[in-house]
Amino acid sequence: MTTTLRPTEPLQRAADGTRSRHYQVCVNSRPVGAIHLGTSRAFGDAVAVIHRLRIDEPDRRRGRGTVAALAAEEVARGWGCRQIQVSLAADAEASRRLADALGYVLRNRAMTKPLGDTAPALPAGSRARAMTADEFAAWQAYETEHYARTWIERGVPEDAAYAKARSDHEQLLPHGRDSENMLISVLEHEEKRVGVLWLGLQEDRAFVFDVEVDAAHRGRGHGRTLMLLAEAQAVAAGRRLIGLNVFAGNTAAEHLYESLGYATTRGYYSKPLP
Repeated sequence: MTTTLRPTEPLQRAADGTRSRHYQVCVNSRPVGAIHLGTSRAFGDAVAVIHRLRIDEPDRRRGRGTVAALAAEEVARGWGCRQIQVSLAADAEASRRLADALGYVLRNRAMTKPLGDTAPALPAGSRARAMTADEFAAWQAYETEHYARTWIERGVPEDAAYAKARSDHEQLLPHGRDSENMLISVLEHEEKRVGVLWLGLQEDRAFVFDVEVDAAHRGRGHGRTLMLLAEAQAVAAGRRLIGLNVFAGNTAAEHLYESLGYATTRGYYSKPLP
């Protein structure tokens, strides 16, 4: 039996330049499922994304999904993509096993935590203040470079990684530290700066875009204090859910978030396309 992809529409080009195409998954010309393949809004045409892959129930557990995913990789190579990505819900165990079998590697996780009505208190000796203009200029230059390097280390092509870093900062911080719904704070402990928090206030939640303890003050619990600060700011702004992204391999951060009650909602996986 031969499993193939049959296009159900012409190749689409969105206003942002990304590609997209829907296919039927066919076995000997008989439709058994569907797949939606595109390129990444975040990284451009260098990175493909499997937006959706479905195999109909009667044809599951026969390798149809595996062949369809491999066929999608060939299409992506033909588009000139150098990496392919997929996101999976935390409870999608069968899909995760398929991704593992095909060589996809967990890149990062989305995590969330519900919040109550009471803001947590910071430890004695710790306080937060707004970042100054001079601090912001230095921090933004560092943060943009660090963010791009983090993606490069995870296989994203260098040009795409730097383009994403620039684009994200331009979109999220169009007015610098005074950008609407963005709180950029410096944490001090006993009058010394120990770390930085960047919290965004979204419509239904708060989101931790960046949390980092200064190198000289790591290992002293300030990361936990920064997260308590994020939750306190979220509650003060009327948000009752807080989310964040953590990159795979950042074990200390993963353990911290889990200890504070954050739970994984989605995993993001990637695979190089040599």
